[in-house]
Amino acid sequence: MEKQNLPNSTLILVFGILSLLGCCCYGLPGIVFGVIAIILAKKATELYKENPELYLAYDNVKIGKILAIIGLILSVLTIIFYIIIFASYGFMSPEEIQEMLEGYQ
Repeated sequence: MEKQNLPNSTLILVFGILSLLGCCCYGLPGIVFGVIAIILAKKATELYKENPELYLAYDNVKIGKILAIIGLILSVLTIIFYIIIFASYGFMSPEEIQEMLEGYQ
């Protein structure tokens, strides 16, 4: 029987990369892509472990899962950072920010 790629192996890798990039967009896209990639990677890993001789591209799944975990951690840290900033300063108009910066000089 001919070996075939694991289902969604490329998609897992792409979502892992997008989770890293998504942490720069206020963190929310990174969390969404990271969670989806981890769920798909878990299913693909289970499928691969049942019959490893039937499938290729398991490396894509492993790398995608690692990237998704890193992206998820960075996204959570980004959201925590924004929560701390909002709790400290709240919503400020550009004029208030300018006045605050001038006060530090």
